[in-house]
Amino acid sequence: MDDRFLHNEPWKQSHLLFLLLLLINSGLVLTKQSSGAIAAEADYEALKAVKLEFLDFRGVLSSWNTSRDAACSSWAGIKCLNGRVIAIQLPWKGLGGRISDRIGLLRSLRRLSLHDNALAGPIPASLGLLPELRGVYLFNNRLSGSIPPTFGNSLNLQILDLSNNELTGIIPPNLANSSRLFRLNLSFNKISGLVPSSLFQSQSLTFLALHHNNISGRIPTSLSNLSILEVLNLSHNQIVGKIPEELGNSISKLSFLDLSNNGISGDFPENLSNLSSLQTLNLNSNNLDGLIPESVGKLGNLSVLDLSHNNFKGQIPISLVSIQNLSTFDVSYNDLSGAVPSVLATKFNSSSFIGNAELCGYSSSVICPSPQPENLPSPSQGEIKHHGRKFSTRDIILIAAGGVLAVSLILCCVLCFCLIGRNAVLEAKNGKSRGMVSGEVESGGEVGGKLVHFDGPLVFAADDLLCATAEIMGKSSYGTAYKATLQDCNQVAVKRLKEKITKARKEFEIEVALLGRIRHPNISPLRAYYIGPKGEKLLVYDYMPNGSLASFLHARGLETSLPWPTRMVIAFGVTRGLSYLHTEENIIHGNLTSSNVLLDEQSNPKIADVGLSRLMTSAANTDAISTSGSMGYRAPELVKLKDGSTKSDVFSLGVIMLELLTGRSPSEVSDGLDLPRWVASIVKEEWTNEVFDVELMRDAPDIGEELLNMLKLALHCVDPSPEARPEAHQVLQKLEEIKLDSIDNTMPKGSVDEAAALPAKSE
Repeated sequence: MDDRFLHNEPWKQSHLLFLLLLLINSGLVLTKQSSGAIAAEADYEALKAVKLEFLDFRGVLSSWNTSRDAACSSWAGIKCLNGRVIAIQLPWKGLGGRISDRIGLLRSLRRLSLHDNALAGPIPASLGLLPELRGVYLFNNRLSGSIPPTFGNSLNLQILDLSNNELTGIIPPNLANSSRLFRLNLSFNKISGLVPSSLFQSQSLTFLALHHNNISGRIPTSLSNLSILEVLNLSHNQIVGKIPEELGNSISKLSFLDLSNNGISGDFPENLSNLSSLQTLNLNSNNLDGLIPESVGKLGNLSVLDLSHNNFKGQIPISLVSIQNLSTFDVSYNDLSGAVPSVLATKFNSSSFIGNAELCGYSSSVICPSPQPENLPSPSQGEIKHHGRKFSTRDIILIAAGGVLAVSLILCCVLCFCLIGRNAVLEAKNGKSRGMVSGEVESGGEVGGKLVHFDGPLVFAADDLLCATAEIMGKSSYGTAYKATLQDCNQVAVKRLKEKITKARKEFEIEVALLGRIRHPNISPLRAYYIGPKGEKLLVYDYMPNGSLASFLHARGLETSLPWPTRMVIAFGVTRGLSYLHTEENIIHGNLTSSNVLLDEQSNPKIADVGLSRLMTSAANTDAISTSGSMGYRAPELVKLKDGSTKSDVFSLGVIMLELLTGRSPSEVSDGLDLPRWVASIVKEEWTNEVFDVELMRDAPDIGEELLNMLKLALHCVDPSPEARPEAHQVLQKLEEIKLDSIDNTMPKGSVDEAAALPAKSE
């Protein structure tokens, strides 16, 4: 990792040992044992042979030209212990060529990290014969051929990551002989054949990723033997047959299960409801049928449930309403029928339910029909016969009145229970009955400090985080954001907070724990934080591959289009996230900009830097407000006021909406006018068409009304008077009134935010 990731100031001489333990500079890791040691002759010759097979386009191996005396102390990427090479770490170095079979002569090698290069050719079989081998990181290369069966002889092997290569053949059955192997990632290759049943006998695997291959056959029942498995991804293969009932019997720690895009058939196994730790369940694009069982509602930790593109029948179980953490839900394109439970219909977008001809009640255009009354025989001459007894008109009136009274009493009782339930829900939302989500604390390992995980699909140690490859994504008044690539190929976003601007440690930890529990589809979740021995503070978030809205909108190439439906989805998502912060979490963002709106793979927006102001001193927040002003997002009243408000956040939201409409950056000043005043001046002169982005004007005949309505709403948000601006939940209501049907009809599946949150409270 770039040393700027951990240090803002030069370390003094007394900190040298700590620096040597943490610093990875150009892939080099040194320890006390490396210094002054002379490499063994056999290792020295093996390294020279390895170098001959590499194509070193950047000259990173230039240090490998010196004598054996310097091999352990100054050769790039080499780590030694008592003169024996124990690690080769050269990721992201642009290396080409092949991995020499002579690497098998490094008998003490424990770690081989050559990921994210351009290496081709086969993986040497000799690598699997190394008795001390523990970690192999060869992902993101161009390696071909089969997986060497010799890896089964590596009894100390713990991590094997060969993902994103061009490997073919089968998974060696004896790979399961590596009794300490806990992480196996073979995804994104061309591996075929069956998953060996022996692999499912492992007692050590916690992470198994075989997705995006050509694997066939059935899921063996022996899968249930993976008792400590936490992540299983078999998606995008050619797997058939049923999901074994045994899957839900003993894998109690399983938190991520993805079997999507296969040919799996049969019913939804009832036993899956026993997977109490499950957070993600993805079964989409299979041939599953039958009913969705009510027992799914027992999966209380579930946040993602995707059953789309199958053949499920019957009704959506009402028990799903009880899953409080459910943020992504999709049952589209099945054969479901009946009414969608109202809570789900309100919480999720209509795209979660489309493609079910008999399903109703999930949007205003798909209303459930009223039940037809039964045909009753007509009474004759004002009386009805019942078992030989005649009722007069008076009797009928009294009976009817009594019935009405009884029904009224029942409705009153139901209404009372509904009100009580509603109040309980509101209290829970307001925090009156909600406990704090506790993080999982682990020590900082060799580096010290404290690492606290909240939730999420990734679990890593402090050493892994601090030794990650880092790439600067941007800087703000609060700190620097990095894209960190962990040794297992997973990527996270890390914000290193500036020193001396955060609150004292105890207060910081209280506030960051509160931020760690916030979960919403349009808010970037805080996954973990780290406090180092010297007080350095890192915040860990999900990495968003599409970057920020600012870069996507203003720095994209001419070939990258940003159509109106996508812009509308972004505006809707940002507004929804901000409304949630204001109404449900009572949080003022204070620094909302297009740079703080991140886009996921489907261009769904996630508001970043949520609640950072709570972690900072007053002086730091004042600086952040002034910075946002220089970028064109600061509300006019903040020139005098020190603290932001919901109305100042709405002003920033309005500026983002104007960016989406005009394609102009707020930092661009035209004739001395900022973006809101420039737009207002153009509208005042009735040159409204000059406001809109040229790309949008191509479709003006179809979307003209929507453009004008959103422009009117954006100008309302940036009104100079805070009292005149709407609240975020009112903006959300106005957006819902603007024609949104074009989004559902135009955007491909997955583009619309399928995990719509509960709407903001209405007035």
